[in-house]
Amino acid sequence: MYLLCGLGNQGFEYSLTRHNMGYLVIDRFSERFNIPINKKQSGCRIGVREDLVLAKPDTYMNLSGDPLSRLIKKMNIDKTDLVVIHDDLDMEFGKIRIRWNGRDGGHKGVRSVIERLGSDQFHRIKIGIGRNPSMATEEYVLTRFRKDELATLNEALDNAADALNTFIREGSAKAMSLFNKRGQE
Repeated sequence: MYLLCGLGNQGFEYSLTRHNMGYLVIDRFSERFNIPINKKQSGCRIGVREDLVLAKPDTYMNLSGDPLSRLIKKMNIDKTDLVVIHDDLDMEFGKIRIRWNGRDGGHKGVRSVIERLGSDQFHRIKIGIGRNPSMATEEYVLTRFRKDELATLNEALDNAADALNTFIREGSAKAMSLFNKRGQE
């Protein structure tokens, strides 16, 4: 059973901010593949279909690890079948990258997940949000997308949903082969 977990911040005021990229990807996947996120379990909002669970921890980004670790235990999901979707400041806006394991890269939500799971042995799909050198990082990640960024945002969400679908159906190697190349074009 795969667990696809999007990281973000709870609450309407954060709904379309850069730091909520993980939530946005899960919402797009949910819509495209008709898996409603309509249940609550272990501190997460979830959607379930056959051998697939979509999850959005119902907390703030930096505390994501606790509800996610409880959900993994409750549903008896192997940590290696976890895919965490999150924003990445160090990638160009709209680019995606799939990777296996590694450190948190300064992302406090990913750090929380690693700490609570006691492992970095899971996949990540990172979506670039770029940087704004004239803003503090903490301020920038909580800004909303500008109108001129919406087309790129929608393309990134579609690509990430396609990457997740490929990951589930054809495996991580195929998804990495197809979608990590797109980020270099």
